[in-house]
Amino acid sequence: MFLAMNRFKIVSGKEEVFEKIWRERDSHLEGVDGFIEFNLLKGKSSESFTFYASHSVWKSKKHFEDWTKSESFKLAHKNAGKHRDIYLGPPELEILEKVL
Repeated sequence: MFLAMNRFKIVSGKEEVFEKIWRERDSHLEGVDGFIEFNLLKGKSSESFTFYASHSVWKSKKHFEDWTKSESFKLAHKNAGKHRDIYLGPPELEILEKVL
């Protein structure tokens, strides 16, 4: 199993906008070889931001890497910079591979 996670800091008060963007976007993940599942998680809030993490689960690192080079990946990320005003900095990517 392989997990790719992006961590986001969303400007306080912009949470509904962020969630709507994710709810309505086409991830282009359905039917991609090796894709297992996707989740968007909401974490703690402070005065300045709310923490979110998106993660996708894959059968292997190779499946994930192949997707990042695909047309589906390009389509899913074509509007990534459109709503910069709701983010406190860029997303932070973490990749994790199952060991047990």
